[in-house]
Amino acid sequence: MSYSARNKFEIARFSGEDDNHINKKLPKELLLRILSYLDVVSLCRCAQVSKLWNILALDGSNWQRIDLFDFQTDVEGPVIENISQRCGGFLRQLSLRGCESIADGSIKTLAQSCPNIEELNLNKCKKVTDQSCQALGRKCSKLQKINLDSCPSITDISLKALSDGCPLLTHVNVSWCQSITENGVEALARGCPKLKSFICRGCKNVNDKAVSCLATYCPDLEVLNVQGCEVSPFYRSSDFSIIILSSSSSTIHHHSNPFIFTHSISSSPN
Repeated sequence: MSYSARNKFEIARFSGEDDNHINKKLPKELLLRILSYLDVVSLCRCAQVSKLWNILALDGSNWQRIDLFDFQTDVEGPVIENISQRCGGFLRQLSLRGCESIADGSIKTLAQSCPNIEELNLNKCKKVTDQSCQALGRKCSKLQKINLDSCPSITDISLKALSDGCPLLTHVNVSWCQSITENGVEALARGCPKLKSFICRGCKNVNDKAVSCLATYCPDLEVLNVQGCEVSPFYRSSDFSIIILSSSSSTIHHHSNPFIFTHSISSSPN
């Protein structure tokens, strides 16, 4: 018998003798820890091995970080609702980038079921509207990062809802949400003083007043992208970066793209 054939025989014999052998050898806690390193596809495969593995693989603790970009054409609302209810308070990061079938109903279920979510990527979820952000604002106070890039139905109402309910926000991307104006940006700046990154490429109604509000109310701001906005040359200049940082001891880093300003805080000189 060749090595390959013998190997297959041993595997078959092991499986035939005792399907629960590995389950008896390893405690549940260790199996859960092992499964926590697997991706979504691998977890779903493990869930088909046995009843116990189904329970362990689908345990909410294994689903803290989920990226469904690779399945964007297949993901429908009920899938997200099922995942949300199963993960519950365990879910911390969810990327639905490119999942164009996802609408407000799914995000409302997510907000209701997953109050501890910290990062949410809805890039190109074109059916998502202000109702989604209102639900997140009501239920997800721990939210820190949200990407609403290319969600055309998002307006100032969303930024107001997030500013009221998500004070820990540090990263917001509303690029190509062309209904966003200085009013929404001002509300966000006032309600989210921890903001470090604000990206609003292609938001033609974002103007100098909006940028000024960010400079005034968000002292930790490091990244500002206003490409395609109605922002005067002054607000794209290094002089404006210096004004933003004048009240703190900071090191300014300029990108080749004149619409992006970043800085990193350094300690004050003795």
